[in-house]
Amino acid sequence: MTNPAKLTSTAAVLLVKDVAASARHYQEKLGFACDRFYGEPPSFCIVHRDGCNLMLAEAEAKHVIPHWTVRDKTSNVYFWVSDADALHREFVERGATIDYGPCDQPYGCREFGIQDEDGYDISFGHFDPERVTV
Repeated sequence: MTNPAKLTSTAAVLLVKDVAASARHYQEKLGFACDRFYGEPPSFCIVHRDGCNLMLAEAEAKHVIPHWTVRDKTSNVYFWVSDADALHREFVERGATIDYGPCDQPYGCREFGIQDEDGYDISFGHFDPERVTV
């Protein structure tokens, strides 16, 4: 093959109980933007920040299952960031619910996590090879 197709980005999809409430949370507490909703009534949107996207799809509450409820200390989404401490300070100022951190992980990441309106753990971290302890 001379010009194989390439992956260009990714966007996680979270099932949420109320797409409008979830989008509002990501906007107000985490600084994401939402350009439009889809469906009638609205049941889907894409929130975005700094070139990263997160899709929110409305579902019945019984289908909203945060990963940590199945496997301890497992996030639903992990965002790579340029400065975890600075972003953590921003989120605290915005009133986000901080789940853990910021902390150094043995795999070299400085990270923290938040919990959103649906109970999902969303982690944010940057890699620093000087922090690797394993």
